[in-house]
Amino acid sequence: MSATRRAHPRGLSAAGALLLSATTAAAVLLPTAAVAAEPDSVTSHAGATTAQERGRIDAYWTAERMKLAGALVPEITPVPEDDTTPDDPRPLPPNTPDPGAVWTHGGAVDRSVGRLFFTFSDGYDGSCTATVVNSANRSTVVTAAHCLRGVGAPAADDTWRHNLYFVPGYRNGTKPLGGFSINSMATSSRWDADPAGTTSNDVALAGYDSAVLVANPSAAGRRLADVTGSQRIAFTEPAAGEFIHTFGYPKDRLNDPSAKYAGSRMIHCAGPDRPAPKAPPLWGESCDMSHGASGGPHFARFDTRTGAGTVVGVTTTTEDLAGGQPGTLYATRFGDSAHRLYNWAQARSA
Repeated sequence: MSATRRAHPRGLSAAGALLLSATTAAAVLLPTAAVAAEPDSVTSHAGATTAQERGRIDAYWTAERMKLAGALVPEITPVPEDDTTPDDPRPLPPNTPDPGAVWTHGGAVDRSVGRLFFTFSDGYDGSCTATVVNSANRSTVVTAAHCLRGVGAPAADDTWRHNLYFVPGYRNGTKPLGGFSINSMATSSRWDADPAGTTSNDVALAGYDSAVLVANPSAAGRRLADVTGSQRIAFTEPAAGEFIHTFGYPKDRLNDPSAKYAGSRMIHCAGPDRPAPKAPPLWGESCDMSHGASGGPHFARFDTRTGAGTVVGVTTTTEDLAGGQPGTLYATRFGDSAHRLYNWAQARSA
């Protein structure tokens, strides 16, 4: 593991999961002129495009490797114990605020949201959260751009994560619905900036942290959404006070024994939406999730009886960078840039 990742466990490169580095906050608050001026288009990257590569990635993600994804020193990190919180078939009452708890109520969200695994260019593993959304190809997944890459030349292999693997409904190291390698992925071209003058934080907190994935079919040849179902998606303006539900797989306990979550189960938060004081493109809710939750869905019009809603954004950061009340989880809300990415993805076949 690189010395940088050891020294800065709350930074973007360390977690591959949540923009939390307070040391870069000043750069984020006023995005660089380059970020603001460059035209926004789609930058894509190929994933596992051969049967051999798909098979290798599927074999790579063993139960133990998934459980330890995100550990800063996995060689000496204990494998986390299973989370045995009992399921509760009763629906959560509508509009019930929730600052963070294991989701036990089942429904469509239990199948369409999952843990997204990947390997950094230095060979260490990480994870984020991702969601299957309605699409023409029934293979489109949304997540955060900083889960897929850093800033830099798109042709450089070390710009991107490797071994990408989506496990819908992940629980305690198992693959309840199987695992899906990724055929292709895309982010805003704003991420192609020269890292000498623009950081990943600059781009993400300027509102360009949306990303899309096109999943390969299952081993049996089924398209992703035919296995998992999918959630609605919308590209609308946020509204203060709108009640939002968010989900993710935070995993801070892998590196901090006093932390609450180890990535074993999906966590839920809910509450009224509010803008980020220091990053106006971002909107968030009260929530105790952190590293590993990045890319997780923020749902409007979420039905707690069915577990279905409309994805309107993906988790990017907390108040550490975006300001506001302690314990706030902020999303990049979907707008024109995300819409371009979505249209690109749903037109692709895996």
